[in-house]
Amino acid sequence: MLSEARLNNEFDIMLDDIEAVIFDLDGSLADSTWIWTSIDIEYLDRFGIEPPKDLHMQIGGRTFSETAAFFKEKFNIPDDIEKIKQDWNDMAWDKYSHEVRLKKGAAGFMERCMEKNIKLAIATSNSIELVENFISSNKLGGHFDCIMTDRDVKRGKPAPDIYLAVADTLGVKAQNCLVFEDIVHGIMAGKAAGMRVCAVYDEASKEQDEEKKVAADYYIYDFRELPQDW
Repeated sequence: MLSEARLNNEFDIMLDDIEAVIFDLDGSLADSTWIWTSIDIEYLDRFGIEPPKDLHMQIGGRTFSETAAFFKEKFNIPDDIEKIKQDWNDMAWDKYSHEVRLKKGAAGFMERCMEKNIKLAIATSNSIELVENFISSNKLGGHFDCIMTDRDVKRGKPAPDIYLAVADTLGVKAQNCLVFEDIVHGIMAGKAAGMRVCAVYDEASKEQDEEKKVAADYYIYDFRELPQDW
């Protein structure tokens, strides 16, 4: 772990020997976690349920299917898991089309990576439909060499499966990958895969900030902090 005082002084070596940058989507690359909080409230309200204040912490790191199973069991949702997931996708579709945008500075950072032939990838617990929607609405077609969701692996984060699978697909060694993550479970997954990890601030997980700084190699508030001339 790097102390906070050192974090901002070592960005110049953060990309040394890096051949691939892998982004978690929600809260890391996309400014979107606020949407899921809204959806949780709206969805549970259909059943007359008020979500617990720590719901985000309870579901953090779970796969899309695991989260649906959690909702079904904890809140006694009568619908099956596939119906729950489809309802969430339907509720989120318009927001991902028109409201979800990149974290500040992310577009420029990705452009610099592409100029240096650093491969880009997404590793997310979101659905592939919403990921593709986000990519299309933000005009990011052609940016990513690999897009993988937790449906493609056996175990979700904090297990390293998805990050190892992305590295394998890209043909890049784990030690030559840099991960961007916004929650502790995701950081743990990247580290368990043997990758360098940069924690990203997100309002929804701000209570984890100190843990994130301890667990990650780097920490940024947004991508504008990264060097512009490397």
